[in-house]
Amino acid sequence: MALESLNPATGELLETFNEMSSEEVQTIIEDVHTAYLDWRTTSFAQRKTLMLKAAEVLRQRADTFATMMAQEMGKPLVEGRAEVEKCAVVCEYYANGAEQMLAPEVLESDAGKSYVAFRSQGIILAVMPWNFPFWQVFRFAAPALMAGNVGVLKHASNVPRCALAIEKVFVDAGFPADVFRTLMIGSAKVNAVIEHPYVVATTLTGSDIAGRKVAEKSGAMLKKTVMELGGSDPFIVLEDADLDDAAAMGTKGRCLNSGQSCIAAKRFIVVDAVYDAFVEKFTAHMAALTMGDPCDESTQIGPQAREDLMMELHGQVQASVAAGASVLLGGEPAGKAAFYPPTILANVAKGMPAYSEEFFGPVAIVIRVKDAEEALFVANDTEFGLGGSVWTQDVAKGEQLAAQVRAGAVFVNGIVKSDPRLPFGGVGISGFGRELSHYGIKEFVNIQTVWIK
Repeated sequence: MALESLNPATGELLETFNEMSSEEVQTIIEDVHTAYLDWRTTSFAQRKTLMLKAAEVLRQRADTFATMMAQEMGKPLVEGRAEVEKCAVVCEYYANGAEQMLAPEVLESDAGKSYVAFRSQGIILAVMPWNFPFWQVFRFAAPALMAGNVGVLKHASNVPRCALAIEKVFVDAGFPADVFRTLMIGSAKVNAVIEHPYVVATTLTGSDIAGRKVAEKSGAMLKKTVMELGGSDPFIVLEDADLDDAAAMGTKGRCLNSGQSCIAAKRFIVVDAVYDAFVEKFTAHMAALTMGDPCDESTQIGPQAREDLMMELHGQVQASVAAGASVLLGGEPAGKAAFYPPTILANVAKGMPAYSEEFFGPVAIVIRVKDAEEALFVANDTEFGLGGSVWTQDVAKGEQLAAQVRAGAVFVNGIVKSDPRLPFGGVGISGFGRELSHYGIKEFVNIQTVWIK
């Protein structure tokens, strides 16, 4: 099997990489385990110095990495630079905070002294997606390495250049050899990695289908997992919302990364009193977005990451329209490579793909509801539970409604986003466990009780 780097904007084959053999993978895992035996004994001060250097390397190569993402998975340049900066920030966050986050906690008991310690465990396998090819990796790697663990990365097969570039960041930052390695393998070899006795845990970001497979195998091996899976986030607009702000931010939330984000506004649930006014403003914002070459600085919407994914998205649109949904904007492939235009579907009802499925692209679903009570019902009428937002000028009312939204994160008057300071993850088929914040760094440590008479 070969791993291909394809430009989704042109269809051009950029580079081909040979998949590692099973023997090569086994050797790397053994090397990473050997590195762990030394890395786990390093001080927080030593790890901090190296992680801060990784942040420097990221910033120095921001333009290079942004271009790499644009060419390999279609991310507009301005968003690529922002992604690299966010990676640098998460490195700094854990470099500066890990020691305090993992400080022993003294607890009262019948002992003369008792406390909880947080110990590293070993190799963490990260199975990561293509949509944020740097950020998804660094938000796992920074806390894992600062906790004294080590990592192996199985990245999405369509971003091999990004996968190798990430490994080189850690090498060039001065980390010991084999503390972080990239495995150039396809999905078929993941189970063997999970089975390896030196691999102690797995983290996956991706679809619920991929999550079920990795969680099943990890569970059979009795290995801890963290799953950040898909989402179909509700964007609730109440009658007292600032419609100009909601329409502008809703467009940003829906079309960030050309709509290819798990944590994104997808279902726009709008109360009847302001439905028409909101949809008019929202449609104008969506229509004004510039679609084009992701390497052009003016581009706001690039191609979908692969042509097959674009056609899958279009199939969902077509199926919804066939079931009675109306197209207010877009709705047809742009006619070249993997481009799909900003699209709005209305008259969406239960039973349609647009009502129940995740649309991974710049397609917004607008649903008219009678009032806040019905908005909450529709928001929670889903198997997903990653994020959600509520838009109202009555902040107390927004907070009260947010408490009833079944999701891992709910924002009032803001689009849902990840922040290194805040825990991130979902419920339902959007996954389990948390990344980021002090919660994330504790997911893969041994929370050890120490009792002394």
